[in-house]
Amino acid sequence: MNTQTITATLANEEVETIVAGIKAIREQLPFLVGLTPQERRQTAKLGRKAQTFTVRALDMAVQHYDVMPRHLDVEEARRDLALYEALNPILQALNHLRELLEDTQMLAGSEAYAAARLAYNSAKLSGKNMGLDEVVEDLSYQFRRSRKAQQSVSE
Repeated sequence: MNTQTITATLANEEVETIVAGIKAIREQLPFLVGLTPQERRQTAKLGRKAQTFTVRALDMAVQHYDVMPRHLDVEEARRDLALYEALNPILQALNHLRELLEDTQMLAGSEAYAAARLAYNSAKLSGKNMGLDEVVEDLSYQFRRSRKAQQSVSE
């Protein structure tokens, strides 16, 4: 386990400023769309191989427009490809930031939970007849197994 500790605070005003900054970024991208899980599964994905294919096929379509269907809009397809490529560095930066946020949140939660367990165990061991019995009993429900879990362990 990582022994690194995090010591930081984030005031409500700072959170609001950050969220406002994210909203400002979102407003710079008014064309963003959301897909349903089913639409995500059904949509063809453009990986590196498919991207190379797309570039080459669109180049071929321009060079041989006489054999292409009239409804094929190569310029629109090229704009779509340019947008795909332009979004890549933004996605990379956001993914890195998201990973850092998730790791920091996980570490902060883990440290808080470890401190809470230490407090609970200390109260359980040293707090008998000191007015802590009721709160210790209440906190103990966190560690009780459900009947289903107890039955599966004993079987």
